[in-house]
Amino acid sequence: MIALALAVTLLAGTADQDALNAARDLYASAAYEDALAVLSRLPDAGRPADEARAISQYRAFCLLALGRAAEAERAIETIISRDPTFRPLANDVSPRVRAAFTDVRRRILPTIIQQKYALAKEAFDRKEFDAAATGFGQVLDVMNDSDAAAAASQPPLSDMRMLAGGFRDLATRAAAPPPLPVTLAPVATVTPPAAPVPLKIYAASDPDVVPPIPVKQELPGFPGQLMVGRQGALEITINEKGLVDFALIRQSITMAYDNMALSAAKTWRYQPATVNGVPVRYRKVIQITIQPPKK
Repeated sequence: MIALALAVTLLAGTADQDALNAARDLYASAAYEDALAVLSRLPDAGRPADEARAISQYRAFCLLALGRAAEAERAIETIISRDPTFRPLANDVSPRVRAAFTDVRRRILPTIIQQKYALAKEAFDRKEFDAAATGFGQVLDVMNDSDAAAAASQPPLSDMRMLAGGFRDLATRAAAPPPLPVTLAPVATVTPPAAPVPLKIYAASDPDVVPPIPVKQELPGFPGQLMVGRQGALEITINEKGLVDFALIRQSITMAYDNMALSAAKTWRYQPATVNGVPVRYRKVIQITIQPPKK
């Protein structure tokens, strides 16, 4: 039975690979609708990363060729969200396809950077230092991408670059194994300076903390017309003086509104959080709901 199941799995994998090759051939011969029909029978969930990316990639190519730009953008977003460093090879696609990938990358890389930073910071707070060091390294790699350069040179990403570098170094040192003991002749003992320990940032999950009290916390109005409601989330860090010293978007509303909300957050004021009466740093997530005007 095990041998039979393995044989069925191998046959299925071979059939899928043949179908993907067929879709490539159909695309090369400009049979875009036929290629999409083949690709629609190849859902990319649960597949190896390279194969899943190839399916999404050729789906995007076909949709662009058919002029279905909105669907093509969603397919490209799926590819970039999975691998922010991916861009199609110049020799493999037309300038129009390269331009479509560039436009999507410039639009979504800032959000991806903030999401990856939040995940890395959560790993750091859980003392999962290997994962945190890798995550902060990925944040810095994406920030160095040419399509993210403009956004990375301005707040909030320019502030995040310095923080990501500092936390990456701290996580790397914390994750390094202790050196093996070495027997040496007795010498005068010199105590090296202790590595800097980051200040703890409290959150609602900490049992002894008294959360901060808002003194000024107003969100800006939504610019322009809004046809349907939108929801987002903004994460801020409030320092011991009740000032917001860091803010990032956890869930995007729109790029324009995200920037407005981040700018507003830097002006907010609070009575600081306390532990046993002592002011402490505190991480707070603010849910944002934007509703269209009632008719």
